[in-house]
Amino acid sequence: MNVITIPKRIVQKDDLVIIPRTEYQHLLQAIEIEGEELTPTQKRALKTARKHFKQGKLLSYEEVGKRLGFAN
Repeated sequence: MNVITIPKRIVQKDDLVIIPRTEYQHLLQAIEIEGEELTPTQKRALKTARKHFKQGKLLSYEEVGKRLGFAN
C-alpha cells in the first residue's frame, strides 16, 4: 500500500494521509468488524469522510499531486 503524508503547512490543522480507495474501504470495514470504540473526534471524521465518499467528493492520486505542485 502506498501512503503519502502531506506536510502541516499545506493541511494547516493536522497531517493528512492519502490511501487508495480500496484500502480505505478495507480500513472502514476493519474498524467496524473489530468493534473498536472510536473517540468522538474520530467518529465525526469518519462520518464526514463517508459523507464525502458517497457524494463523490474525491480526488484522484494525480489531482492531489497537481494541487500540491508535484510534477509527474
